[in-house]
Amino acid sequence: MGVVLGIESSCDETAVAVVDSERRIRAQRIASQDEAHAPYGGVVPEIAARAHAEKLAPMIEQVIADSGIALPEFDAIAATAGPGLIGGVMVGLVSAKALAMASDVPLMAINHLEGHALSPRLADPEIEFPYLLLLVSGGHCQILRVEGVGQYRRLATTIDDALGEAFDKTAKILGLGYPGGPAVEKLAREGEAQAVPLPRPLFGSKEPHFSFAGLKSAVLRAHESGEHADADIAASFQQAAMDCVVDRLEQALDKTDPVETLVVAGGVAANQQIRASLEQLAEKHGMRFSAPPMALCTDNAAMIAWAGVERLALGQSDPLDFVARPRWPLDPDGEPARGAGYKA
Repeated sequence: MGVVLGIESSCDETAVAVVDSERRIRAQRIASQDEAHAPYGGVVPEIAARAHAEKLAPMIEQVIADSGIALPEFDAIAATAGPGLIGGVMVGLVSAKALAMASDVPLMAINHLEGHALSPRLADPEIEFPYLLLLVSGGHCQILRVEGVGQYRRLATTIDDALGEAFDKTAKILGLGYPGGPAVEKLAREGEAQAVPLPRPLFGSKEPHFSFAGLKSAVLRAHESGEHADADIAASFQQAAMDCVVDRLEQALDKTDPVETLVVAGGVAANQQIRASLEQLAEKHGMRFSAPPMALCTDNAAMIAWAGVERLALGQSDPLDFVARPRWPLDPDGEPARGAGYKA
């Protein structure tokens, strides 16, 4: 049985977890920075890096104590090595290197996106490769065919903004604060989804890529017009976003060999209406639908530790001089998206 300590520090959550090969989360802690970033309406990289540096070491000690496993007994140390805010990534990766060296165990330098991509397998042992993954977060919006650990074929990406960015921007426009996704979803329950005519960028296009910049601009215009209730704007935005996501997945399904399971992961996967729409889409195509529990959707260290467990089982590891990466695509050979170059 493999036991891995995982560290996540790529954005504004400082997280540490211990996960074993039996899919048990033996211990985990997460420290949010929402309060520190709320006055700015988004994540400030310098504040995030400083918070990681202050919180990580004591949190590692606490999680190791919680797990009841002595440091030399871990089989590997895993940490996010990118992509992300480079200051925070470096804090976590350097800490992992020190722990790996001190305990004489392998280092696992984990791609943050791979952590999300594999996280559904931590919660659902029935998910087998290959599966179709919708990865939706604050910084990423992609459709990937997951063929195995380290084997990803990107079918679609965003040509401008990620869906999570669009949720956060909509929340800022409506004065809902940060983080925006949960606030928009909550307000949308009070509104009418067809009340505000909003665009569905790229809807019907044969290219399965995403675009949300135009939708954000339309939300701003609707708000500035003073003609619509904020709840109606939130509900109409969420509906437009869901329509785009389902349409893009329909196009992607036409362009890849059949798979048995449709999976969603990333912070936006916590949105219940989006989950419901994806479940309907999967049922329509005779596919099984799976989504991680809420705690594994947002950034967390359990998914990083689990990615380490998966890689450990294949005999993989990384050198101690592995360099942190602010950008790190899962499919570096993917074709550039129209008008946007390559989006990681």
